[in-house]
Amino acid sequence: MKRLTIFAFLFAFLIFTPALALCFLAPTSRTGCARYSTRTHLAAGSLPRRSVLNAGVGGGMFGGFFGGESSSSDSSPPSSTGARPRPRTLGCNPTPISPITLGTQRWISSDYNAPSQSSCFAMLDHAFSLGVTSIDTAEQYPIPSDSTHPEGSVEALIGDWMKARPEIPRSSLHICTKITGSTNVTPTNIRRDLEGSLARLKTPYVDTYLLHWPQRYQPQSNWGQSLRYDERMEYKRRASFEDVIKTMDKLVKEGKIKGWGTCNDSAYGLTKFSVLAESMGLTKPCAFQGDYSLVDRKSEENGVLECCSGFNEGIGFMGYNLLAGGMLTGKYMGGRGNGMRGRMDTRGWGGTLYRYQTGPVKEAIVEYERIAKEAGMGLGEMAVRWGMQRPGVSTLCVASSNLEQMEEMMGWMAKGEREMLDSGVMWEIDRVHMKNRNPVFANDKVPREWYGEGLIGENIP
Repeated sequence: MKRLTIFAFLFAFLIFTPALALCFLAPTSRTGCARYSTRTHLAAGSLPRRSVLNAGVGGGMFGGFFGGESSSSDSSPPSSTGARPRPRTLGCNPTPISPITLGTQRWISSDYNAPSQSSCFAMLDHAFSLGVTSIDTAEQYPIPSDSTHPEGSVEALIGDWMKARPEIPRSSLHICTKITGSTNVTPTNIRRDLEGSLARLKTPYVDTYLLHWPQRYQPQSNWGQSLRYDERMEYKRRASFEDVIKTMDKLVKEGKIKGWGTCNDSAYGLTKFSVLAESMGLTKPCAFQGDYSLVDRKSEENGVLECCSGFNEGIGFMGYNLLAGGMLTGKYMGGRGNGMRGRMDTRGWGGTLYRYQTGPVKEAIVEYERIAKEAGMGLGEMAVRWGMQRPGVSTLCVASSNLEQMEEMMGWMAKGEREMLDSGVMWEIDRVHMKNRNPVFANDKVPREWYGEGLIGENIP
């Protein structure tokens, strides 16, 4: 009897001790930002690869945004009956975010086909009617700008729209804006530029405030084709990591921002911000925004999404340029556009989009278009639905030049959630990727006379 009692005690000890340890040791932030649930990822990670693909890791990015089942409480619906989507979380930001975020970079810009203010109002109204409550902008928008289309105009437009729609509560929106990066980032400028953004947006706070690009040199800060770190390019920083963290934390405590983060940065920068903020007992970054598409999957492979994972730093990932500047619609391929122009043609900023037009990118697009055709859909639809199914993505920033484009995009997304891309299509996409990996960083036309420089002057390789 005594042996039986001892055995029962040992059995109970072995069963309950790990559970109690997990209760006490569950990952949370010392700043009060609980890391988001990883149950879906745990469940998916235990499945064989094919099963994970068929299950659509985590129920797809939107977990039923336009209908379909959700596999986790963090998923984002609506039903196919037209219900508004359930909100998602963006890292430790207390403001919910919709699984789609409306991009605004080219609105009312100097580009030849930029949407007018009335067209932008119509797109904002339409997006909100579908449950898209998140808007992404920057103090530097529109791009391209000029004296008659000045920087800051897009923030002012969004502010005018909110003012003209008093029936839409400010608390129902997630407004994300950005401070110009590099040496512009100082404690004084972070506060000053934010005050300017708040005035133009006509709001007492923004939900997420991002560095548009890092406060330091980083190879991808200029969106060139080189990932190599060049110590010769290091410039004297006007703000340390600590300076940025302290200033952002003060703004959070003052109620001027709900959360903060960085764009176009590296896994090093994002991880250092997060770990250092936690060690200082101050507000951690809640978001990272980066280029993300079929032809630019670097964030999946360079440590960024590893950092963002709920297992690690618990930071939300915002993917932009899902259609690679329009290239993944196929309309700029092989002269099909019949002289069609777009933002690729603009001077200055337009040059940075050359990365989407290289020979290796076009080779990949030809193969992706073949896969889409065999699956009975257009290339743009497949590119959007692929992005929706990727794990680790909190929201996708999508932009349109007019209401018709927006309606088409929303249609692709609705179809994507009713019927996910099957495992065979996803595998064929991966096979192309493995053969032509991140082709935005490849270039088959580098003339000898460039001698160490890329198209926009970046150091290469």
